Amino acid sequence: MRKNMILLVEDNPDDEALTLRALQKNNILNEVVVARDGVEALDFLFGTGPHADRDLTIMPEVTLLDINLPKINGLEVLAKIRANERTRLLPVVILTTSNEEQDKIKSYTLGANSFIRKPVDFLQFSEAIRQLGVYWLVLNQAPPVVRG
Repeated sequence: MRKNMILLVEDNPDDEALTLRALQKNNILNEVVVARDGVEALDFLFGTGPHADRDLTIMPEVTLLDINLPKINGLEVLAKIRANERTRLLPVVILTTSNEEQDKIKSYTLGANSFIRKPVDFLQFSEAIRQLGVYWLVLNQAPPVVRG
């Protein structure tokens, strides 16, 4: 597993495919790990369940987190990320179809670094992913990985 990976937490196969296509179209060639529900995302981040053997010194450069997820929703995932010493500084971008003001407020209250509403149009979505990639993977300086 390479450094500078992206964790995409998305349960909708169409949105997953669109996001992966937009990343590829914009030459964002980082490894993308896909979690399809909140439990899978937390297992990956905390090295539990099927990810118990994972090297926890390699963390995502950015996590793209949908809100409406099965098992554990995105806001609960965000709260657990922020509550853990090892993951609390990881950049988390809420990438969702929700335009609810309460979702925005709750996301930022829980410590989201950004809230991006998924554009419906593929060209607009692709441009949003391009800008997201440039900012979070090129310009932004990620926090150091907390060991232990």
